[in-house]
Amino acid sequence: MYDIIIIGAGPAGLTAAIYARRAGKSVLLLERDTFGGQITFSPKLENYPGFETISGNDLAQRMLEQAMNLGADVEMDTVTGVENGDIKTVIGELGRYEGRAVIIAAGARHRRLGLPREEELIGSGLSFCAVCDGAFYQGGHVAVIGGGNTALQEILLLSETCQKVTVVQNLAFLTGEQKMIDRVLARDNIDIRYTTLCVGYEGEDHLTGLLLKNTETGEESRLEVDGAFLAIGTEPENLAYAALAPLNEMGYIKAGEDGLTPTPGIFAAGDCRTKAYRQVATAISDGANAALNACRYLDRWK
Repeated sequence: MYDIIIIGAGPAGLTAAIYARRAGKSVLLLERDTFGGQITFSPKLENYPGFETISGNDLAQRMLEQAMNLGADVEMDTVTGVENGDIKTVIGELGRYEGRAVIIAAGARHRRLGLPREEELIGSGLSFCAVCDGAFYQGGHVAVIGGGNTALQEILLLSETCQKVTVVQNLAFLTGEQKMIDRVLARDNIDIRYTTLCVGYEGEDHLTGLLLKNTETGEESRLEVDGAFLAIGTEPENLAYAALAPLNEMGYIKAGEDGLTPTPGIFAAGDCRTKAYRQVATAISDGANAALNACRYLDRWK
């Protein structure tokens, strides 16, 4: 029996574990895949306070060690559901876990194209976050795959420091807000390839180019780049919690910065919840808020 069970060991979940343990609560941290979540795809973080530069893996490892040194228990398991009650039962593929409160910090997964060698090249020329990795390509040529609001934000940011940004958009038009489209079209160093798909990656240890295909003509071409950014959105995996924490139309848990859900004792933190910005700093803030509110809930429950 635990006071708090935390589902997900990204920055939000790890921060929640640290805060909860410092408050004297027993904590179980469940992670199905990689400790640190999405930050492990960033070879270098330069916007995290206190470190001029640190790799995502190193930061995640420090967070994990801190949580474990404080006494948090850690298990590798994939959560498939949560049963509600005064005592919550978290159901995993490998076991069942009981706790008085649950913090859902399951994160959100960046959408992939599903191309060969994609996972190998993530962090080696293939990125998801211009804020995190854009500085590596200052003065270079990068590609952004996507044409919605997320992509437009990445494109504009990269165009400020890169010599050239090539946009690979599968449609004949950009799909984001018109004001952002106008800003993109006004930049001289942005080239847009409409009705074009990325169908392959080139490079051995590091991405060197993209293989493209025009959907109207069928013409194939090669684009040499220093790096590429996948900006085709994220996808949360929150269906297992939908009965306890309502989801919006995109599948994100409807919860504010306080992490509260309509179900007493169930909290949400990090990229899995509705929010404007999905950054390490905002995830950590979420984790602290959710943990503090979970502790308050437990103290009242007693």
